[in-house]
Amino acid sequence: MIAAMDVDVDHPEDDQHWDRSKRGETEIERLDRNWNSLLQELRVVQTGVQLLTGFLLTLPFQQRFDALGPPMREVYLATVGLSVSATVLLVAPVSIHRLLFRRHRLQVLVSAAHRCAYAGLALLGAALTGVTMVVFNAVAGGSAGLIAGACALVMFIFFWWVLPLVLRIRGM
Repeated sequence: MIAAMDVDVDHPEDDQHWDRSKRGETEIERLDRNWNSLLQELRVVQTGVQLLTGFLLTLPFQQRFDALGPPMREVYLATVGLSVSATVLLVAPVSIHRLLFRRHRLQVLVSAAHRCAYAGLALLGAALTGVTMVVFNAVAGGSAGLIAGACALVMFIFFWWVLPLVLRIRGM
């Protein structure tokens, strides 16, 4: 189906030309706008990923944690690793900004923060899939945990990657 569509390949030069002609933006204004837009997006996910990581770090200290069998403990530990990694990547743009502050490296900052956000979102989706498995396993059993985890993974892949890519290709 995608092959049949008129696929528009993104070219940064086209984007910059469009911004200049339609918005009247200079390159610096465009980078400032992109940085501010990225910061708004990161503000949304940073709180959530930090809450998730905090929740996961408290679980071993709960009485029912002992009910998790060895396989689910491995899923839990992998999920903690994914969540901590997502937190690191989604907060990294703050550190990058601090180190590059007043160095006139806005292009590098925006590019690096963009990549960190992509990777952080992928890890966050994986971590949320893992925590869904752990919680459903603890409450409703192993089969329910696997089904819930699979459903969560499908939803993340569809709504965070497939749908945006389809909309991007179709130009909607």
